[in-house]
Amino acid sequence: MNALDRAPLPVKLLAFRSFHRFGAPRLLPINLTVSVTYTCPSRCKTCDIWQKKVPDFTLEEYEKTFRSMEGVPIWVTVSGGDQFVRSDLPELFGLIRRILRPKIINLPMNGLLTKQIEKQMPGIVEATKGSKLIVNLSLDDIGTRHDEIRGARDNWEKMMKARDIVLALQKTNPHVTVGIHTVISSLNVERLPEIHAELKKLQPDSYITEVAEERVELGTIGKDITPSAPAYAAAADYLIAEMRKNRIRHPMGRLVESFRLEYYQLVKEYLERREQIIPCYAGWASAQIAPDGYVWGCCVRAESVGGLRENGYDFGKVWFSPEADKFRRSVYNRECACPLANASYTNMLVSPRSLARVVRNWVA
Repeated sequence: MNALDRAPLPVKLLAFRSFHRFGAPRLLPINLTVSVTYTCPSRCKTCDIWQKKVPDFTLEEYEKTFRSMEGVPIWVTVSGGDQFVRSDLPELFGLIRRILRPKIINLPMNGLLTKQIEKQMPGIVEATKGSKLIVNLSLDDIGTRHDEIRGARDNWEKMMKARDIVLALQKTNPHVTVGIHTVISSLNVERLPEIHAELKKLQPDSYITEVAEERVELGTIGKDITPSAPAYAAAADYLIAEMRKNRIRHPMGRLVESFRLEYYQLVKEYLERREQIIPCYAGWASAQIAPDGYVWGCCVRAESVGGLRENGYDFGKVWFSPEADKFRRSVYNRECACPLANASYTNMLVSPRSLARVVRNWVA
């Protein structure tokens, strides 16, 4: 870790551009995804992650790892599997808040494990005070259509119960944002306008989508789940028109919305060209820790650049290893391309061209 790792964000963004092009200064990532388990009761048509079995990291292992990157990440996503199969989530979120101290903590959830959610959400909310906690309810359609895509009986009904739990906690905890997240796939793309209209009736604080992908992490390579370019373009154009018609007035909400507008345009271009539209900073500014402690530059390729267990839980030792440098060279040489939403938002921050369009969206 060096002084730039804790520099103000504008300084770090310039440093990441130098790191990307020249290999120095070497920085730890500002966007970190922590995948805490592959275990999941869902049998989604767009995800086979549940088939993977690995020894999950313990709280003690997470604490050691987080100490090696203390205070660096700005945005941390806690993903699964279904995170709520773990009984120690409040303690884990407490470690993230106390040690990593990110501005934003993102928790996507499928809502299936009602008793675990009811038991653990109050502790998660309490543990994350001081950061913005974004709880994203994963909803890919309405009612039984959602259940069918997710491969889980009564999933819609259970998600509504989970929503009630989170909304009740939000009333006395202003740091909590309740959003809805939809994966646009070949299974629902034609229905997106209807899905969006119904989900907006739930009055989420935010509504976001991402496109279904073939990912090594999810076990979806070869599955026909990514919508065609024309079908996605029609769905994205609908979302863009709706957002422009109902612009958010609050400056921060409008800024987030502006990033989403740019993301939809980038995905449209990607599906047409199947190449990097703006430079990718996966492996530089964003990273993922798999449930068994292997570090990835991104979850689409899910290529390990080293194991934390084998390297004394020192994230920097893995991040600056020859294996990580090899991964970065491959990404820099545009040997891969994807529309991964999590990494794309970081890429937009570091890309002057994309960031300029975000700013134009914001002030328009």
